[in-house]
Amino acid sequence: MKRARPIIAIDGPGGSGKSSVARRLASDLGLTYLNTGAMYRAVAIAFKDAGITPEAAKNEHRIASLLKMIKIDFRGNSVLLSGRDVSSIISNPEISELASTYSTLPAVRTRMRELQRAIGEKGGVVMEGRDIGTVVFPDAEYKFFFEATPEVRADRRYQELIANGVKADPDEVLRELIERDRRDSAREFAPMRRADDAIAIDTSNLTFEQAVSALKQRIQAV
Repeated sequence: MKRARPIIAIDGPGGSGKSSVARRLASDLGLTYLNTGAMYRAVAIAFKDAGITPEAAKNEHRIASLLKMIKIDFRGNSVLLSGRDVSSIISNPEISELASTYSTLPAVRTRMRELQRAIGEKGGVVMEGRDIGTVVFPDAEYKFFFEATPEVRADRRYQELIANGVKADPDEVLRELIERDRRDSAREFAPMRRADDAIAIDTSNLTFEQAVSALKQRIQAV
């Protein structure tokens, strides 16, 4: 499909820097930024509010109607779940952990993929996540896969939590990040992996500005 404006897909594990870089890149290029991780965390909030446990969520019949009703919108830096602003709790460690678990469910990923495609199908978006370039938009004009060592990514996540006033233990943050990596890569449905035609960007030793510049250079070179 010929698009007037491109889709830029940025995949990678948590803490690799894809969210902050994608947000800045979208702003600089005049494109729409879509944080798909926030969408999964919004689902986790909806399930938690409905009293659906991770075990109960495995029953697709039980969660089908809730998934169908869920509406997720972005307004500036705010995330709205069925009209409710959940921005202040969406990065809570408990919500992040629940989102990681729920994201392995085919019914959840299918619904999120539907919403993501509806938002981005006309182009003009920078979309980041874990399966954008492989599953959601395998025909994206630009694909990147962010990488960084677990230790670097865990420290970034820890610093983010502290900055947001959330108490955290560095060792526990690292443990949870490694477990999240394992779940994301091992899940049967839409596992996290680098698309064959994606450009790998190791951000372990890059500053934020250097990472943004690396993407711009590759986009402008095409």
